[in-house]
Amino acid sequence: MGVRIVRVANFVTETSGGLRTALRELGTGYQAAGHEAVLVVPGERDSEEETEQGRVIRLAGPRVPGLGGYRALVDRRRVAKVLSWLAPDRLEVSDRTTLRWIGSWARRRDIRSMMVSHESLDGLVRLFGPWQRFGERAADLLNARTAAAHDIVVCTTGWAAAEFRRIGVENLLRVPLGVDLEGFGPDRYDAEARRKWAADGDVLLVHCGRLSAEKKPRRSLAALAALRAEGVPAVLVVAGNGPLRQSLQEEAAARGLPARFTGYLRDREELATLLATADVVLAPGPVETFGLAALEALASGTPVVVSAESALPEVIGDAGLAAGGTGQEFAAAARELLERTDRRRAARARAETFPWPKAVEGFLAAHDLAPMSALPQPRRSA
Repeated sequence: MGVRIVRVANFVTETSGGLRTALRELGTGYQAAGHEAVLVVPGERDSEEETEQGRVIRLAGPRVPGLGGYRALVDRRRVAKVLSWLAPDRLEVSDRTTLRWIGSWARRRDIRSMMVSHESLDGLVRLFGPWQRFGERAADLLNARTAAAHDIVVCTTGWAAAEFRRIGVENLLRVPLGVDLEGFGPDRYDAEARRKWAADGDVLLVHCGRLSAEKKPRRSLAALAALRAEGVPAVLVVAGNGPLRQSLQEEAAARGLPARFTGYLRDREELATLLATADVVLAPGPVETFGLAALEALASGTPVVVSAESALPEVIGDAGLAAGGTGQEFAAAARELLERTDRRRAARARAETFPWPKAVEGFLAAHDLAPMSALPQPRRSA
């Protein structure tokens, strides 16, 4: 008989990207492996539903100012009451700041807990910290407390794990996430859809991600401007939403840049088609700890230009290129990728090394669990 894995996360909405995808795929995988998955997240109101990823419980939580609609679980006593009622065998926590207390709660009840590090405190300090050295010390303190409060800390890349290794954390595991190799693939290429986004002869660039300060979406506009200044007939589709959307649209219009903003694409088929039909995808965020959107692009057969400051160079391998922080550097990398005749084959081949069943097995092993039944294996490209 399987066990009950209760997962708790903050800052998840119906239009959030990588974290929401990871939670869904891991929960679905736990269920398929014969365990019971329960997800507790904030919502506009209390609700409960049975889904493919298991039971999803939403507890009413307030909006966090300035974060574009994200909500948070702030009532610790209520969350603790729900956790007691659920009686978990394992706890998986996906926010090391506001939810770190759950690790101590679990330890007092002899429940094994795992913190999944989906963000880099080092990276955020680098972006927003007014005093770099003080910020690093604060990050070290928070990371040490996180590691002490939980049985296991899981990071998805070596880049993300570096800030824990620096302070000598021993209960640390690296477990990469995965990508939906069935839902995203080169066969989603659609010439008719391409004509909706770009004229014949145009180079179709795609930026897919949340439009917020830490994602540096203006780098994609700068890359578009640099390419066009060099005579490359590039156009940009921006798939995503966030607090910077309005200002980005205004900037693109003021500069006469051919950028189309789609908002968040709820239809996964439409997103898969866009990624497969693009020539190059841009992922400029400098603090990405894994980058699911970039991996979905690779699965679609489309190479990616990523920030050299992030974990993404580790993820994409030779299926894309890393660039510095300027539009000119991103444009140069995009031009180089366009000259590679094997770029689509290489992109798909790299993505196939990250199947979700492998990620699920890794996360179950981190929970000190094994699959109770065989996990379905994804198809491979011919």
